[in-house]
Amino acid sequence: MKTALLPNGLITPTRKRRLAAILYESVLLFGVLFVADYLFDTLTQSKHGLMLRNERQIWLFLVIGAYFAWFWRHGGQTLAMKTWHLRLIQENGLPASWVQCMLRYLLCCMFTPTGLGFIYSCFDPNRQFPQDRLLNLNLVCTRRPLGEAPA
Repeated sequence: MKTALLPNGLITPTRKRRLAAILYESVLLFGVLFVADYLFDTLTQSKHGLMLRNERQIWLFLVIGAYFAWFWRHGGQTLAMKTWHLRLIQENGLPASWVQCMLRYLLCCMFTPTGLGFIYSCFDPNRQFPQDRLLNLNLVCTRRPLGEAPA
């Protein structure tokens, strides 16, 4: 597959690499949500999962949002993104702002469950997701593919 180059010379990751990072991220989020839900149950003295169900959903939604926003803002990478050599940056190369990180999380919640993000990335010239295109962000590779010489 031909690599897509951004105007600043960085390489955009393939959809296969993005999907692998998403799958790995879901495994890591299981641990984060387990601890967050345990904390919620301990503080509210919940006896079962249906007790305070709406509050629990809001709490977990906020925990996931804080997790992603924190890592995207501080270094542009979650642990899964580090493993798969992906980084989130602004189009000018700077780290994403807090507002961009929070809006990206909300937009991801809209586009990801329906698969629209992956469909859109098939037609985007730089293989970017719609939430990144809307917020002037780029998901880039931090390591060149094997066998490719540096520019």
